[in-house]
Amino acid sequence: MNRFDVAIVGAGIAGASIAASLAAHRSILLIEAEERPGYHSTGRSAAFWTESYGGPGVQPLTSASFAALSDGGFLSPRGALHLEPPESPGAAATFLAEFAGSGVRMDAVDRSLLERLVPGLRAQWLRGIWEPNCHDIDVAALHGSYLRSAQSGGAQLICRAGLHRARYSDGYWSIDTQKGNYEAALIVNAAGAWADDIAARCGTMVRDIRPYRRTIAQLRMAQPVPASLPLTLGLDGSFYFKPEAGGRLWLSPHDETPAAPADAVPEEIDVAAAIDRLHAVTRWRVEAVEHRWAGLRSFAPDRLPVIGYAPDHDAFFWFAGQGGFGIQTAPVAAALAAHAIIGAAAGPVPAAVDGALYSPARFA
Repeated sequence: MNRFDVAIVGAGIAGASIAASLAAHRSILLIEAEERPGYHSTGRSAAFWTESYGGPGVQPLTSASFAALSDGGFLSPRGALHLEPPESPGAAATFLAEFAGSGVRMDAVDRSLLERLVPGLRAQWLRGIWEPNCHDIDVAALHGSYLRSAQSGGAQLICRAGLHRARYSDGYWSIDTQKGNYEAALIVNAAGAWADDIAARCGTMVRDIRPYRRTIAQLRMAQPVPASLPLTLGLDGSFYFKPEAGGRLWLSPHDETPAAPADAVPEEIDVAAAIDRLHAVTRWRVEAVEHRWAGLRSFAPDRLPVIGYAPDHDAFFWFAGQGGFGIQTAPVAAALAAHAIIGAAAGPVPAAVDGALYSPARFA
């Protein structure tokens, strides 16, 4: 009863998606340290799908995931506007050049369109990039769908089961958790900000996957934010904002503060910085900060996801380093991982996706 083909550590979007992809083919144990799945980064996402987010190396995963997310009813149109900071002339042209030939639709826009897209935009913001194929994601629905699919395929989810240690012998891992001992032929490390910690507890080489804090605040504005407002981002990476129900605004300073793996807590200085940057972009007046939260985004040194078998252990599989793009790439990232684990039974991987880019072996 306690022996499985695959033990997946972490039941956020990464762990849930790979569990759903494997459950029909292997016996699956899904281990979650928290009281419920998705407590950390998955449950604190800004909830958007944008092909350019994460850069050109991530874009193939994002673009190829669109069909599955759209067909599943998880997306709703939004549009994204990338603003060129007044002090960074040429940033828009550089951004366009980065994605040249990618197939991502982007259009340079001037002041007249900026004013229509963002009413109240301050006069010094003159240029931007319009990315029409941007959507909101229903993160809770997507995550729940993966969990239901995994469990209907026979996967066993165990919460409050933090992994203490694991040792490999005679073809199986002996896994010691807060909820007891289990065995599995393969461990999949989908632990997000805790990925390196889990690798160390399993005696495998860490991959220098580091967590960074990202802050978001929900604001009540003096004038309700129009529901048609696009996701609006600074090309210098200093802010983004999008509308929320009831005329509210979700605002982030786009911060990346190094942090230890933990229950992330927003810092007042980051919320204040976000509001200050909003005032530098628009003439909108903030009435109140209604809610604030923070999550951890984890990155490998090259900021690409880490998907594949550990070079130093062929029974340990990495599915981590998914930064802030793990939700928007979930369908194809999981397909790529499942294909590596079970082969053709997992179905094809889109031709545009080169799995070698994301292999842990690239660090060697």
